[in-house]
Amino acid sequence: MTSPQVSDLPAEAPAASDQAALRGEISTPAALFWGTTCVAAVLAVWFLATSGEGEDRFVSPAMVPSPVETARAIPQVFGERKLLANTLVTLKRVCFGFGLSALVGVPLGILAACFPTLRAFVAPLTVFGRNIPVAALIPLTFFLFGIGEFQKVMFLFIASAAFVISDTTAAVLDVPQRYVDTALTLGASRWQIILKVLAPLAAPAIFNSLRLLFGLAFGYVMLAELVKFGTDSGGLGDLINVSQRRGEREPILLVLVIIPLVAWGIDRALWWLQCDLFPYRHGGRGLLPRLGRWLLHDAFSRKEQP
Repeated sequence: MTSPQVSDLPAEAPAASDQAALRGEISTPAALFWGTTCVAAVLAVWFLATSGEGEDRFVSPAMVPSPVETARAIPQVFGERKLLANTLVTLKRVCFGFGLSALVGVPLGILAACFPTLRAFVAPLTVFGRNIPVAALIPLTFFLFGIGEFQKVMFLFIASAAFVISDTTAAVLDVPQRYVDTALTLGASRWQIILKVLAPLAAPAIFNSLRLLFGLAFGYVMLAELVKFGTDSGGLGDLINVSQRRGEREPILLVLVIIPLVAWGIDRALWWLQCDLFPYRHGGRGLLPRLGRWLLHDAFSRKEQP
């Protein structure tokens, strides 16, 4: 009997450290270190590319201002250009437009997942909404809703609704069938299964999708603010457009820094809310659910008192 060849032997399993390195996690201090290193590297490249005077600069000041020139424009952008007021206007539009898409899209997506006929009916709308270039919606919303605040809200609604509906439908369809079968065995009705089984089980995935799509809507709002109506604050998109027409580069760079910082802050707040609302999934403390249960218990207790 011949001994097995080397090629016939099973390969050695990778070491535990190698397995942990692939798609693993690093400590918070290490993550902060590497994140700070990335920011420092970008700033260093920006500084080196814009250092010098006139023709000595690698990148012309007419194209990109230096970090020092950008910092000098901060008082003007916050004062004369009303950066804070424009940021609040942009946030209001995103909240109204995306909030409307969530208010309509989440229930419709849940129903579409539960009823195949409705899912087939809305499928062309979601395919159209997810694949049409967003910029092509701007003239359409001008024709339908004018150029006021309502047009901007409806633009964000139309641009986001298809993604909300399709993601909600996918989240409900991903709930294992065994939960539905168990509910049917216990005698639950169709609407009880939808409201008490499918919707609660899909809620963490739906909320996570809404959190990510909010950042998408925050990017769309720049297109919605191409046209300024009257003397109202135009938002961050209008601030960029005005700066471009004036040939000012510094305000544009400051806005491009403000937008991701604001979006990141909102995303972190929504992530905390997501962890707290679904502690069984994300390991949060569940303060808000406990507060809600306490308020409901207190309200029912008062009603039962003579």
